[in-house]
Amino acid sequence: MKVILTTNIKKLGKIGDLVNVKEGFARNFLFPKKMALRENNKNLEYYEKIKEEIKEKENLKLENAKKIINQIKSLKISFNKEADEKDQLYGSISKKEIINYLKEKEIKLHSDDIIINEPIRSLGEHNILINPYVDISETIKIIVNKN
Repeated sequence: MKVILTTNIKKLGKIGDLVNVKEGFARNFLFPKKMALRENNKNLEYYEKIKEEIKEKENLKLENAKKIINQIKSLKISFNKEADEKDQLYGSISKKEIINYLKEKEIKLHSDDIIINEPIRSLGEHNILINPYVDISETIKIIVNKN
């Protein structure tokens, strides 16, 4: 099914793109959240009318993402965890813990915005990627200390 995107969606496309998606994805996710419109002449005309309004909203999201990146750059993220004598953690540091830490500092992120390439299971410095908006990302360090 072809749809017109009304918002930037990671790994799918940007505003105004005409993309092919599965019918269930469009019907159950994109349409209810008003992230896309069916491709037809009526919707193409409607999209042209609301294009400026949508771009303003996306610019707001972009500015917010830049603000979040700047806030995170100034933070020193560290966790104190129990570890064995080989500096291996009992468990690991999850996205949820990172999100909760940032929430305490009044920075709001979604789970999709954090990319952990290797699980954080040992003491020391670890790099993760923060990607709050399409094409905006920052690598930050997380320090894990022994409790």
